[in-house]
Amino acid sequence: MIKDRVAIITGAAKGIGAETARLFAEEGAGGIVVADVLKERADETAASIERDAGCKCVSVYTDISDENSVKGMFDACIGAFGRVDILVNCAGIVQEHSIEDMTGELFDRGIDVNLRGTYLCSREALMLMKPRRYGKIINFSSISGQIGGIATAPSYAASKGGVISLTLSFAKAGAPYNINVNAVAPGMIDTDVRMPHFKAENVPLGRLGQPRDVAYAVEFLASERSSYITGTILSINGGMFMYSV
Repeated sequence: MIKDRVAIITGAAKGIGAETARLFAEEGAGGIVVADVLKERADETAASIERDAGCKCVSVYTDISDENSVKGMFDACIGAFGRVDILVNCAGIVQEHSIEDMTGELFDRGIDVNLRGTYLCSREALMLMKPRRYGKIINFSSISGQIGGIATAPSYAASKGGVISLTLSFAKAGAPYNINVNAVAPGMIDTDVRMPHFKAENVPLGRLGQPRDVAYAVEFLASERSSYITGTILSINGGMFMYSV
């Protein structure tokens, strides 16, 4: 139910972001901006989606922690498609430092990308969506943001916990303008970000999540099927949350 909608997906060069872009194209999206700091990989992803699904894709180098870069991403979307209907804030970095090894500089970097970057992108999207009285913003939190990090760094858990609060704030601001703002909170997902503690036996459903498991949830929140849902954090963790609180 996202037919003809225009979406910006950050962190879309690979992994969950790329899978979400591919699913959106398969579901009939009218245009997709594949945004990432990995420009060459983003070019390849956009080209393959256009070839396989016939959806027009534009790849844009974007550092979401840089305000000018974020504005450039939205300018590229407006220039190519004339509007933005959906923003998926998938871009982020995973840090695995212990509390003792986490320097202030490393901590700031995690917050800058994961939290500040989500804010900058969401702010630009909200300003463009309000006059049209329509929009969908889907943020990426994490199970670490819900229960605290053990294998992940404290900056990662803090940034992803902040994304939850940010989502609620934007949901309140967007609701009068028919803008839905929600977040997904993945658990152990099988991507190229390898972590030794990601083991299927630790998951009640008995398997690691796949990028498409998350993409399906994002597509639901971006579609008209979720028109009465806002300010919600959707956990995608194979049941791990039941044993973590």
